[in-house]
Amino acid sequence: MTADKGILIRNIYYMLTYAFQDLRQNNYDDIAGEEFDNILDLFAEILFRGVSFQLKRGLHKDYISHADDIATVKGKINLNETIRLRLQRRKLVSCEFDNFTENNLHNQIVKSTLSLLISSAEVKAARKRRLRSLLLFFTNVSDCDLKNTKWNSIKYDRNSSTYRMLHHFCYFVVKRLLLTTQSGLYKIKNFDEEIMSRLFEKFVLSYYRKHYPQYSARSAKVEWNIDVEESTLSLIPEMRTDIMLTFPERTLIIDTKYYGQSMQTYMDKTTIRSNNLYQINSYVLHEDKTHSGNVDGMLLYVKTQEPICPDGQMKLSDGNAIYFRNLDLNQDFGNIKHQLDNLISSYI
Repeated sequence: MTADKGILIRNIYYMLTYAFQDLRQNNYDDIAGEEFDNILDLFAEILFRGVSFQLKRGLHKDYISHADDIATVKGKINLNETIRLRLQRRKLVSCEFDNFTENNLHNQIVKSTLSLLISSAEVKAARKRRLRSLLLFFTNVSDCDLKNTKWNSIKYDRNSSTYRMLHHFCYFVVKRLLLTTQSGLYKIKNFDEEIMSRLFEKFVLSYYRKHYPQYSARSAKVEWNIDVEESTLSLIPEMRTDIMLTFPERTLIIDTKYYGQSMQTYMDKTTIRSNNLYQINSYVLHEDKTHSGNVDGMLLYVKTQEPICPDGQMKLSDGNAIYFRNLDLNQDFGNIKHQLDNLISSYI
């Protein structure tokens, strides 16, 4: 996608600092000066520092339910099982009790991901040695099945909140290394687009939230401009924008796109992808319920090396505008910020 892979990976780190505020802590601040061969090597370094920081605070402990046959009563007695033991002439009591332990899912995910990185050929040998040093602190923690981990069901409280960012990066690593085909080969073709698409969206949203708080940057729901009483609402999908900015006189809806190839070609004509245009057009028309013309849309693509890149606009009959723009990530990060500022300069 870009001419200089090193610049892209370094800029990915800067994007991550917007998406994950924790990366602005002191133990991460010199990562930008390091050289990384690929994005997985970058994730390995971030996890090394994040886990090292967590170890200083102590591994999270939680109460885990446990059942065992023991000599003395502990917790709740399982009466049926205890009777069975006595019939077998075993002087034990079957008990159910809680253990306060670091052997919980939060730490199991981290340990298993570190082991996965150590086995990967995409991580430098020196970095692998550093990761191995961390595993010494996880001797009482079991491995877990990362393939079948239910990421959306993981709960965080005040004591475990520091694991939220660590688990995000664990998820990235797992998606990179454990998405396999039926033949067992690594399926990595879609990884970069999938992960980078999410990161790109979150980065742009976080950037405008931080630098332009007065315009209420948010991911907003667009209500369908329909007759509610005459519509089957249960079958109608939700419309949610990537980014919505509210200016004094206009609203701008931005839909971010990350593709290896941003344009489509049909019958020798290169155009904006049809489904992208239909989507942003729908957002604009339904958000502008009064046909005031004060709602605009923007398709924001990551710039590729294609000869033709998205750069233009479409004016609707009510006065709404839909812009096609691209963001060049293959340059100094200061210039990336300058591009983002320019995208909304006409509204300020």
